[in-house]
Amino acid sequence: MNSHRLLPSLCLAAVLTSPLAATASPNLDLARQLNQAFVELAEKVSPSVVVITVTQKPGAVALDTTDTDEEGFTPREFYRHFHQQFEDMPMEKLIGQGSGVIIREDGFILTNRHVVEDAVKIEVRLKDGRTFKATVRGVDPQSDVAVIKIEAKNLPAAKFANSAKTRVGEFAIAIGAPFSLDYSVTFGHVSAKGRSNIVPGYAGGALLDQDFIQTDANINPGNSGGPLVNIDGEIIGINTLIRGLRTGIGFAIPSNLAREVSDKLIADGKFTRAWLGVYIRGLKEDPNYEQLRKDVDDGVMVFGITADGPAAKSDLKTGDVVRTVDGHRVTSAQEMRNEIRGKKIGQPVSLEVVRNGKTLKLAVKPGEYVDPVETLVAKRQKENEPPTARLGLKVQWFTQEEADKFKVKLTDGVIITGVDKNSPAAKRGLKPGDIITSVNRERTTSPAQVREALHNADLKKGVELQLVSGGASRAETLKVSE
Repeated sequence: MNSHRLLPSLCLAAVLTSPLAATASPNLDLARQLNQAFVELAEKVSPSVVVITVTQKPGAVALDTTDTDEEGFTPREFYRHFHQQFEDMPMEKLIGQGSGVIIREDGFILTNRHVVEDAVKIEVRLKDGRTFKATVRGVDPQSDVAVIKIEAKNLPAAKFANSAKTRVGEFAIAIGAPFSLDYSVTFGHVSAKGRSNIVPGYAGGALLDQDFIQTDANINPGNSGGPLVNIDGEIIGINTLIRGLRTGIGFAIPSNLAREVSDKLIADGKFTRAWLGVYIRGLKEDPNYEQLRKDVDDGVMVFGITADGPAAKSDLKTGDVVRTVDGHRVTSAQEMRNEIRGKKIGQPVSLEVVRNGKTLKLAVKPGEYVDPVETLVAKRQKENEPPTARLGLKVQWFTQEEADKFKVKLTDGVIITGVDKNSPAAKRGLKPGDIITSVNRERTTSPAQVREALHNADLKKGVELQLVSGGASRAETLKVSE
């Protein structure tokens, strides 16, 4: 036999009888299964994710265009709520982009409040390429949760997981539009839970719900508002914060909190938050807690009480250490906020506190949360006489709650909630419950659009408002005198 013909046959026989060829590695099969699981997860969840493009009013802080402040604490978007003094600066309109996730088949979308803040126009794009104009259903500044609405049916809604059962070490997958790169999928793990004090107190962190899930799934500007999901494709969090680019440290609002807030926003247009009006800090959240209090081993210390807050009307005092709220143990500021947040307004809660080494039982009636920052901004606006005030108008988002309150039909527009006596608006017969649908023939669907249109108008020459009043449409021209 020709030896040259025999050699290929021998080589083939060697391959067929090789142990490596005869048995496939079970580890490799497992890797292939995991690989396929991630592929199927991305295909399953991506249709529920949306890209949100926002046109912001002049003076807004750019959306998702920077990473962190100088100390690397938090993206600039979380400071926006505390920089409203710049809202009247003459600037060009800003275009920003964020993400969101469909949570109801009839068009309700969950995102971050900072994604849609100061928006004069919101556009939503679905995975199938369809685009819709969106309106804001409601926002909650303290949790940074917002719900927007598009007019569509039979949408692929994502499912919520119980974030209380999410475990550190689980797979975590983020889907969104970082740097305008739509439908990017990154994966990692749940690095930690219950992260608080991420936003420093000097940046307004004391006023925020901070109970974040930490993840090393890569999150970047533009991911804000998009979902963080588990291996089953269920929402475990809403991506919200990053601590520096390329650090692998991101933070998401837990799904349980996001769901609690979004359900109320959808139902009522707002989230009514109970509060006590106290500044608090967990003893063990203070590095000097052992020297700070030797009469108590753990709890939440009250280090300030707002003058007009609910606690000011109770026996609670600065320096008290709260041990329990209605019998539930609290050891951190966020745990106490979580206990108080869902309480009924005006319904007393029982606090067990330690004062001068003695244990006391106190009753405090929570009130409805009033944002002190927004109160100060409103006061400043009044002093500076913005256009709405010069016309004698108070306007806000037109929600179902306002429609029910004024017994009017919900439609696109901005509702008038107050008219000053003897003002230009009052003289033209405008009244609370009227709906502004356009200003100088420019359609308006948000208070920001009304403010922008009035800011650009010459109020001495007059501004034309298109209204719906008593179910009928009419136009009025308002002027301010010299």
